[in-house]
Amino acid sequence: MSLFSEFHHIRPMPTVHGSSNDECECYLTNGTNSAYYSRHSFYDYRNLGDYAGVPSPIQNASRKTGVTSDYFNSDTWDDSWSIQDWSNRGKGVSLSGDAIVLMINSPNNIYIEKNDDKDAASDTFLTMRTMRLPGFQSAAEFESVSTYHYVSVRMLARVTGSAGACMAIFTYLEGEELADVQEADIEIMTRDRKNRVQYTNQPSFTENGDDIPKATRNGTLPEGVEWHDWVVHRLDWTPKRSTWYANGQEVASIEFQTPKTRHRSFSTRGATVWIDMVYNVTKDNEEKRSFDGRGLESDAEQYGGLVRRDDSKGACKVVCSIDESGEAGETKILSKSAASHMLDMQYWTRTFVFGIILLAYI
Repeated sequence: MSLFSEFHHIRPMPTVHGSSNDECECYLTNGTNSAYYSRHSFYDYRNLGDYAGVPSPIQNASRKTGVTSDYFNSDTWDDSWSIQDWSNRGKGVSLSGDAIVLMINSPNNIYIEKNDDKDAASDTFLTMRTMRLPGFQSAAEFESVSTYHYVSVRMLARVTGSAGACMAIFTYLEGEELADVQEADIEIMTRDRKNRVQYTNQPSFTENGDDIPKATRNGTLPEGVEWHDWVVHRLDWTPKRSTWYANGQEVASIEFQTPKTRHRSFSTRGATVWIDMVYNVTKDNEEKRSFDGRGLESDAEQYGGLVRRDDSKGACKVVCSIDESGEAGETKILSKSAASHMLDMQYWTRTFVFGIILLAYI
């Protein structure tokens, strides 16, 4: 029996670096894990009709493919995301790790799709597709090209398809040992109940295969919402804890083994209309070359990537919000020239790469 699971993913055009409001110098999030961030980016997939089209699946496990449209060769895409084409092949005919099915990530499974929903809120969305084909699983993955020092990310997304797939959004730092892995993630298994979502600060198990209960929360989407509906999923990753929201309501929070080192940002398998995020960048990140004309490197070294709101050079005097604006991608000014706050972020000492990944398994 074939498996087809489809995810509509985040559309990254246009990408807004900084803010939709030129006055904004930093961003304050709402909720129980409120924090300040220095950057804002919005990735929009709602109006890409010129690139829309569903490609036929690649049936041959040995065949290499290119991207599905010119959009994925554009600077808009390449400046933010990298499509993956790796597989779980090991040496010879073996598979890596404990894999029992060959899985191949194909650029052919990432494409722009027309939104045929009744009363659709967008013309198009980004899709990541996975299919079980004879002899292998065809999957999709893309990761961010930037590194981040903590992040608050929201994405309007849904997951559709048969049982047997996994959609994941996460920040990630690999390690040589399992205990060195650092990851905060959202996982939706299509074999589970349609309102169930798993939230984890990885690793969630030991080298011996024993579960670590404190690392995971099994959440329920609020107010009768299911993951095949369009849902705004949100992850706030700060030094003290990871907190997750669905449609603005907190659904999980974990302090245990919150990631503390820079991470790689990946992608998700699912349907995504947009991604909206505020974040801090690493010292060596190209995006960090300026902050409204003021360098951030010294601030990052002294205050862990965030600047004090006081009268010192490089301070943040215009605080904005992406939560109070009422529109995805837009910002609202909360305050100007106030000499307070942000002092609690001084201890942030390391940087992270944020990512969203879509994975599929049988």
